[in-house]
Amino acid sequence: MLDIAKLAGKIPGISQHFQQEMTASCQRLELAKTILKEAKNRQEELLERYEKWRDRLIFSAAIPMEPLDTRITIVPPPYSHSVFATDGSQISPSHHEIAYCYLINVGRVMLHYGQNLHPLLDSLPEVYYRPEDLYVSRQWGIRTEEWLGYRRTVLEAQFLAEMACGWVKPPGAHHEPNLAMVDGSLVYWFLDGLAHDARDLILFPIQEAWEQLRAARIPLMGYLSASRSVEGVNFLRLHNCTFDTPNCTINCMDFGEEKAPCQVIEPLRDTTLWGESLQPGQRGPFWKSSARILDLYDESQRIYFCYVNVGTEIARVEVPAWVFEDQELLNQALGIMLAQVSKGFGYPVALAESHNQAVIRGGDRIRFFALLEQQMIRVGLQNVGTSYKEARKRGSIA
Repeated sequence: MLDIAKLAGKIPGISQHFQQEMTASCQRLELAKTILKEAKNRQEELLERYEKWRDRLIFSAAIPMEPLDTRITIVPPPYSHSVFATDGSQISPSHHEIAYCYLINVGRVMLHYGQNLHPLLDSLPEVYYRPEDLYVSRQWGIRTEEWLGYRRTVLEAQFLAEMACGWVKPPGAHHEPNLAMVDGSLVYWFLDGLAHDARDLILFPIQEAWEQLRAARIPLMGYLSASRSVEGVNFLRLHNCTFDTPNCTINCMDFGEEKAPCQVIEPLRDTTLWGESLQPGQRGPFWKSSARILDLYDESQRIYFCYVNVGTEIARVEVPAWVFEDQELLNQALGIMLAQVSKGFGYPVALAESHNQAVIRGGDRIRFFALLEQQMIRVGLQNVGTSYKEARKRGSIA
């Protein structure tokens, strides 16, 4: 087994560097804890400063919706409940294959607890080969490989709503608490750089799917493991500001690449700070994300988030506004989420299983194109085959 400590000792200066970095990190964390306590005492004042000067800030800071020292133990879910989850994978197009096309495979998982109902674990693959599927994104300067990733996000949301809303009251079952989960953030940052027409083709179908969940009163939640967000820490920069007004565009533009006075705890992340105060099973305060892309969302779909100590890590969980504003749905969602993490030994089991259903391995890719080749030959197409490059890669004797 590789002894990292012994190896580090053989590299000149590396042990000293690690020790210095560790000391600096501990000092930043202690300073952040002190700042958090002070900011809590003037939270209303900081919120007023934020509302007044938000257009002049050069950083994105989340808005706390509860006191900064909020620590709430999550209530376990009811014995009977259901969980829905989707995840996607794809086969990217290649000019070296027998056909220029791509495949999106969406894994679906539906788990029922305490209801004597069979689970659903499957995937829905779909092949895209028509010119409007392959080249529509070129008009906006978006590569096909990038576009299929966006399309996959849409399908994940649509299949999730279709599955959850179609099975919210299975035959012979009573109406039980439910939760629809997705892996990752509900804030789609990639939309920010897209053309308006391209953005509408992605965002509108997602919002329609979320609206179906809202109508069925099935809470939606995004689960982020190992989050790198600093939205919560950035709110503390308002407290750290040394100027009379937090007008970044005037006060701090001269700093250039140097850190501004308010960045004394950078690069501390939200998860590190809240990991110091949350006990297993507890959540911190809820925040309203102020990401610029959320201006495109419907008001009821704006994203709120909190940090939860799930036992193995500090996870970031996100919900739309309509879930946050419904206390019953919010508590239901958090309780089911925590139970899913427990059943999955550190990660929600429904999300893990939906990934396993969706993932496409190397052997699956080969079998897909072999099946496609058989079908093309069966319908009478001539000269079906891969490029010489692909053929040599598959049959190399080296």
